[in-house]
Amino acid sequence: MLNGKNAIVTGSTSGIGLAIANMLAASGANVTLNGLGNLDEIEAIRATMADSHDVEIGYSSANMLNHREVRGMVEDVQKSAGTVDILVNNAGIQHVAPVDEFPAEKWDAIIAINLSAVFHATAAALPGMKARGFGRIVNIASAHALVASPYKAAYIAAKHGVAGLTKTVALEVAEQGITVNAIAPGYVLTPLVEKQIPATAKTRDMSEDDVIRDVMLARQPTKRFVEAEEIGAMVVFLCGKNAASITGTVLPVDGGWVAQ
Repeated sequence: MLNGKNAIVTGSTSGIGLAIANMLAASGANVTLNGLGNLDEIEAIRATMADSHDVEIGYSSANMLNHREVRGMVEDVQKSAGTVDILVNNAGIQHVAPVDEFPAEKWDAIIAINLSAVFHATAAALPGMKARGFGRIVNIASAHALVASPYKAAYIAAKHGVAGLTKTVALEVAEQGITVNAIAPGYVLTPLVEKQIPATAKTRDMSEDDVIRDVMLARQPTKRFVEAEEIGAMVVFLCGKNAASITGTVLPVDGGWVAQ
């Protein structure tokens, strides 16, 4: 389906990003991974993915806090692979605190990684996409790109910004064969979220099942986590020819969260 296309997925050494990268590779795309972690473990992930799907899998250690490294990652892939056909902006971090207690350095880091890195990667990828008359940009936003919650000011500001940036870029390139969309997941059962369940159960003196249903999934009407593979499948669809007329959208994959 995506044979011969070259993709970059930021924040793809674990969780949602890794699921997206795997599904793009399974669809025939060559993928450049990006993210933090143990380099030996990352190399094992890279090699396994390449062997499993018979595609080229690269890795960039670009720090999403540094706009020069973000742009440099895109430029390096364009030089080595020839094109960047698909860009998935997935990297993100979170911090929870009241606005008047929110550390300034946490605000700056969240805005840099969750929003500014999306801008810089997009700006670096667009000239090549325009020259070829083809491109797919998918930004992984959040249900919090559409609704708010207390104590997450920086994250919600950044994700709302991603929604606006997505629409703006989509309009700018609408006649050039490039689509730009955002996916807005609800709670996804990533390794990071899994680790929070027993700790929350202990702190609140609740069962783990009750923590999942009544705390984590309180706003998700389906009362089930979104699967990371569901996000990956949506990305693959948006990158295919049957999604050529879908652009400038923020697509919830949230178990009904924002329908309320």
